[in-house]
Amino acid sequence: KLRGAFTGWVQRTFQSTQAAAASQNTCAADDKAASPVPKDCLVCSYNEWDPLEEVIVGRAENACVPPFSVEVKANTYEKYWGFYQKFGGQGFPKDHLKKAIAEIEEMCNILKGEGVIVKRPDPIDWSVKYKTPDFESTGMYGAMPRDILLVVGNEIIEAPMAWRARFFEYRAYRRLIKDYFNSGAKWTTAPKPTMADELYDQNYPIHSVEDRHKLAAQGKFVTTEFEPCFDAADFIRAGRDIFVQRSQVTNYMGIEWMRRHLAPDYRVHIISFKDPNPMHIDATFNIIGPGLVLSNPDRPCHQIELFKKAGWTVIQPPVPLIPDDHPLWMSSKWLSMNVLMLDEKRVMVDANETSIQKMFEKLGISTIKVNIRHANSLGGGFHCWTCDIRRRGTLQSYLD
Repeated sequence: KLRGAFTGWVQRTFQSTQAAAASQNTCAADDKAASPVPKDCLVCSYNEWDPLEEVIVGRAENACVPPFSVEVKANTYEKYWGFYQKFGGQGFPKDHLKKAIAEIEEMCNILKGEGVIVKRPDPIDWSVKYKTPDFESTGMYGAMPRDILLVVGNEIIEAPMAWRARFFEYRAYRRLIKDYFNSGAKWTTAPKPTMADELYDQNYPIHSVEDRHKLAAQGKFVTTEFEPCFDAADFIRAGRDIFVQRSQVTNYMGIEWMRRHLAPDYRVHIISFKDPNPMHIDATFNIIGPGLVLSNPDRPCHQIELFKKAGWTVIQPPVPLIPDDHPLWMSSKWLSMNVLMLDEKRVMVDANETSIQKMFEKLGISTIKVNIRHANSLGGGFHCWTCDIRRRGTLQSYLD
């Protein structure tokens, strides 16, 4: 009986091994039939200042006001809360949107004139209502690729986002990302949050800017640690070192996911600021060259000595010139420092912000002046409106 059982086991094992080998041979044949990965990948960017060769520029078309949910309330200033309550789920004012679209078209033309390849996301109807098992919402826009896409080397990382109105924002970029993937790029989508009620502090106590300062100082934010969430715009790159802030849209779980994902080739550092409304790092701390950073004087960095000890030059940009009556529904005036470096000696800057233009000129950096004042109202400057896909450079360390 034992001999028979053993013989049967040997036969079954041999058959399983044969089946596995056949399966492997099939896979190998399929691999040989597949087209090889191209040698020259279209995606490669390690920092914010190497010579820019290809970029995605967002679209203002069909942009909608997000519904006034708790996470939107925590990220916007009280003087605009009535605007969100009235127009949430509807399009932004048509005349304003038309001007913003024209400004971004001109920006694209200027980038092309500077020798940069410009790609655009697909236009989508963001007013469509959608429902998941956990929430209902309408969409927002495909205007700010920096918020959702982070390029690290030859990898494109899709951020999970933290606003319910931005849950399906990735759809505008999928055609482009598939093209980049087919060219040889890596493509990673971070874990998609459920955005259930538990992700947000439903009773987040904000009534004034003073409240925001106190809560931020205590490390309290509208997003909880229920599940990972982050916006890509809370990360800024300097070669092997990537800096991030815990904000209203980026939690520690999201940061830890990125840290593990990028290790050991990259080091993710958490830095913080005296900021009553932390959301996206690039109008607070914008790295514009090797060892050169713009640091918002209204939002001082608590870890600034780290950079000074490393020999970095820390520059405080001048006070923005944007008038008080200009609508900034989702951002502050400090979009003036939200610039796009075309290389170490060229910067795209707001045509109206003459003070910061002079600052750059003193640094030996020539300014490419573009007016996107109406586009600013949608929540971003030049850095926000773009995602650099390819910069000509190599991976280096600038902090050691």
